[in-house]
Amino acid sequence: MRILLVEDDEKLNHSLAFQLSAEGFSVDACRDGEEALYYIQEQIHDLILLDRMIPRISGTDVLEQMRKAGNQTPVILITALGTLEDKVTGLDLGADDYLVKPFAFEELMARIRCVSRRPRKLQANEQLTLGDITYQAGESTLTGPKGSCSVSGREGTLLEAFLRNPGQTLARTQLLTKVWGLDSDVEEGNLDNYIHFLRRRLNTVGSTVRIQTVRGIGYRIE
Repeated sequence: MRILLVEDDEKLNHSLAFQLSAEGFSVDACRDGEEALYYIQEQIHDLILLDRMIPRISGTDVLEQMRKAGNQTPVILITALGTLEDKVTGLDLGADDYLVKPFAFEELMARIRCVSRRPRKLQANEQLTLGDITYQAGESTLTGPKGSCSVSGREGTLLEAFLRNPGQTLARTQLLTKVWGLDSDVEEGNLDNYIHFLRRRLNTVGSTVRIQTVRGIGYRIE
């Protein structure tokens, strides 16, 4: 699981990042709302731990913006504001859970496990559909008018990014981050190769759906 940790207290930030990494999580850590939104727009995290009172853009504003943009990544708000009104406000804005400081790391882990057990938007037995194609995540299968074919893990991740954003131009950097991660030094040519692979898959199943090149920016599916 990949976690985004947004906490402005430097000591707590480092401590939580260290402990979460020790538990086997991949952690990206930042300390203000602007940087948090930069990470969030890449949509590569499975969970966000979000401090409510952070510089530049507050945690509640970050949460509100990401939900309005359609990002449904689970969020646990972490804050010193523990009144009933504060909790209700955070949950109404779209938080999945609310953890009041100070807290024991064991409680944080329990809440992470709880949120992780909840149904996600795309489960293994669910599917994404656009036009005449359907992508079955659990089976890594693409189906169209002329039949079905298997797709690789990276092909599936790339296809999912397109199917979640039909008609939208996705920047090359956004796609590279989604498929290979923020810290990857993968060459951009790899993305072009996988676009070629996906186009062949679409042809194989006889689909009229096309991945269009947007010169100088990236790609879009339509």
